[in-house]
Amino acid sequence: MLAVTLMWSIAGVVTRHLEHARSFEVTFWRSFFTVLSLLVILPLFQGRDVFRRMQRGGSALWISGICWCGMFTFFMVALTLTSVANVLVTMSIGPLLTALASRLFIGHKIPLRTWLAIVVAGCGIGYMYGTQISQGVSVVGTLVALCVPISGAANWTVTQHAHAQGRDVDLIPAVLIGAVFSCILTLPLAFPFQASGHDLTLLAGLGVVQLAIPSALSVLCARVLKAPEVSLLGLLEVIFGILLAWVGANEVPGANVLAGGALVIGALAVNELIGWRNRG
Repeated sequence: MLAVTLMWSIAGVVTRHLEHARSFEVTFWRSFFTVLSLLVILPLFQGRDVFRRMQRGGSALWISGICWCGMFTFFMVALTLTSVANVLVTMSIGPLLTALASRLFIGHKIPLRTWLAIVVAGCGIGYMYGTQISQGVSVVGTLVALCVPISGAANWTVTQHAHAQGRDVDLIPAVLIGAVFSCILTLPLAFPFQASGHDLTLLAGLGVVQLAIPSALSVLCARVLKAPEVSLLGLLEVIFGILLAWVGANEVPGANVLAGGALVIGALAVNELIGWRNRG
């Protein structure tokens, strides 16, 4: 799981070294190479009949795929509009949004500690937004980034609901469906293609190393590790991603992002640690 978070975290620094590819073209090529990778990885992980099983996956599988499409597309577009730190800190509230969505749509109870974490993390995100607005900085990229955890919360709520009804969603095929949808959605917006050979090499690396491989490995990790362990280790993506962009692309995070991010990460970490201790 540690390796997974490290692979996830390279997207920001890699996009900062692209020469000509921008916005939707970046998203298209990453999703395209993810599709190619998963077409090889899926049969290796789950056997050759995996594609036949996908046809019987039901509506939840396809809805999950649409959610993955949203996560892939919003994430890469956000990276082209704002700083890596802004995107990653905003994304990190995903577990708390998932808890809220589960409460609203499935009726799951939220413990007091999680309510407190939601309030603290909300203050952190609010501080980030507020200081950017007061400084005249555009928040469009951050708002686009906010769509990533919203899509993620919808995804996990759908899969939890399906599980409660005895129909588990196979997440790796759902990732493939999401990547295909992302390709279809962004292809018309990606023209005219401007990516250089250098850009395509980097984006192919993102499709394989940053998305396809860690997505498959994270599903395997989730079968072995407890949920709090996965959540806590997943927070390392934010730290790794900001550090890599700082060191590898000289993108220094602003003080407002560091302060707001500290509130968000701290709230998430404390919430999961308490939950882990209570379960123990």
